[in-house]
Amino acid sequence: MGQIRTITRSGSRFYFDPEKPDLKVPGVTSVISMLPKPFLQHWAAKMTAELAIDSIDFVASMAERDRQGAVDYLKGAARRYTKRRADVGSAAHDLFERMIRGEALGRVHPDLIPYRDHFAEFLEAVNPQLVRAEDVAWSDQHGYAGSFDAILNVWLDENGKPTPDRSGERHAVIADWKTSKATYPDVALQMSAYAHADRIIDAQGVSEPMPELDGACVLHITDETWAFKPVRIDSADVFATFLRLRQIFTWDRETSKTVIGRAIAQAAAKLVTGTQRRAK
Repeated sequence: MGQIRTITRSGSRFYFDPEKPDLKVPGVTSVISMLPKPFLQHWAAKMTAELAIDSIDFVASMAERDRQGAVDYLKGAARRYTKRRADVGSAAHDLFERMIRGEALGRVHPDLIPYRDHFAEFLEAVNPQLVRAEDVAWSDQHGYAGSFDAILNVWLDENGKPTPDRSGERHAVIADWKTSKATYPDVALQMSAYAHADRIIDAQGVSEPMPELDGACVLHITDETWAFKPVRIDSADVFATFLRLRQIFTWDRETSKTVIGRAIAQAAAKLVTGTQRRAK
């Protein structure tokens, strides 16, 4: 049994089944990327405009020496910001996993101290029990896979509030940590896909059935605050939307490349005269 392997092709991640090395399926987040996000175009334009205004003298000086370099610098504003945020998110996720597993942290980078402190507050306020962390949810039926942050047991009172002394009713939930600016609705699609997968594959490539879950939650945690929120994952509505995106993914990456055949009639080739040939 081997470890699960992933590759990235045309911006999409694919997972390989460790039991069937020739079988690959798209990642959950790659499927969700099929969701239209027209606001991203306006956001990217705003990032570029703000960078141009905030560094106008620098950009003007660069443009005098290297016009294309200045263009590349400005158009990369959104990409660089996204990478910085992704780097912080990855480091924070690593921190959260260590903390919820009870590992000693040692020295923490100053930028991560607020995240550490807020996650510690979450652990104290909710007192969850870790069931699994950072394993892969795999759907044989629908052909997708994705790495989830955690499955937790949490104890809630009759109003759905955590009881850190674990006196309430136990609920098994699949959980996700988000370090983005806000909590966005597509997290429900992501969590629903994980929850409705057929099995879990661990770091050693060992599979077992997806356990029964009572729901899903997202921990939105930033350098300023944190909030633990329930997320809908029902199959009739939320998961059905994810499955439609899964079909669109297949259309975009496979079917669309097969629907137009070779031309069966077309314009005649342009005449090349002898004079033109000799001039080459």
